[in-house]
Amino acid sequence: MLRLVGILISVLFAIVTAVLVWPQFFHLEGVFPVAQIIASRALMLGMLLVVAVLALLMMFARPLRGFAASILVIALLGAGATGAVGWLRGVSAGDLPGKTDAALRVLTWNTNGAAVPAERIARVIDEQQADIVALPETSEEVGERIAIRMRDAGRPMWVHHVNIRPEVANGPQAWQTTILISADLGPYSVITSSRDGSSNTGSVPSAVAMPVDGDGPTIVAVHAVAPRREAMAQWRADLSWIADQCPAGDFILAGDFNATLDHMASFGSGGGTMGQCRDAASSTGNGMQGTWPSAAPALLGAPIDHIMASANWRATGSKVLSDAGGSDHRALVVQLDPVG
Repeated sequence: MLRLVGILISVLFAIVTAVLVWPQFFHLEGVFPVAQIIASRALMLGMLLVVAVLALLMMFARPLRGFAASILVIALLGAGATGAVGWLRGVSAGDLPGKTDAALRVLTWNTNGAAVPAERIARVIDEQQADIVALPETSEEVGERIAIRMRDAGRPMWVHHVNIRPEVANGPQAWQTTILISADLGPYSVITSSRDGSSNTGSVPSAVAMPVDGDGPTIVAVHAVAPRREAMAQWRADLSWIADQCPAGDFILAGDFNATLDHMASFGSGGGTMGQCRDAASSTGNGMQGTWPSAAPALLGAPIDHIMASANWRATGSKVLSDAGGSDHRALVVQLDPVG
């Protein structure tokens, strides 16, 4: 009887391990609670290694040796596969090459409302030589103060802003998203459907900014709702909407996707990660650097903030900034060079 129980537990553990290592195969990457568990592959790896150690210790008890050996093998296989996926996506801290005249620097930072002062954000933008900045949870007032600082630094930027509930005075800054775009890129305008919410992410807003003269990339500042149990349907709808914002053409997506590459498995097309846009961090070797929560070491966190670009841009470097400045998210910076 005990032998049968051991076999059953081993089979169930093998199934659970397979689902967590490769949830896309089972189409469970967007289902609660799998979506939450797989957010940090480093934590998954750690849990599997702990199970392997416990199984190894159990092998000293002769009656449990067969059961423990099967659990040990499954845990080691799962840990190996998880580690391989993480290694392929990149575990380095990242770096940026020297900036060329044709290159664009893109920065995204969920500032957690007023947790990061405008002066601090402006200093980071200036230090990173960012041309495009996506700031989920940042008010228009803060964006304007940043723009004044950038003007004084000799790097003027236009401020664009979306508030999903403008009729509510002093509403939470999670209802707002701000974009700053270098004046060197020319005038941009946020499209009407972003402003009035007729086509947007649901609970927290994204913003689509297009070049007024048609010359330059369409810029989408992304903010998807967090995958809480009661918001799973909205979260999946938000990811689908984001993917639709990158068809064939010239597009840059940047912001808080509240999703890792595992969650995005079904949203790519034409070789893209989301729509036809490709993830910059994983293509430059640091796709496993977590951006949230900032209180956790980067490699243990969840890489849910992303910068992606269409095929006419090539990511030549990226890095996650170690100092979150008081936010619960770290900033991500990417350099994009035009292809050809």
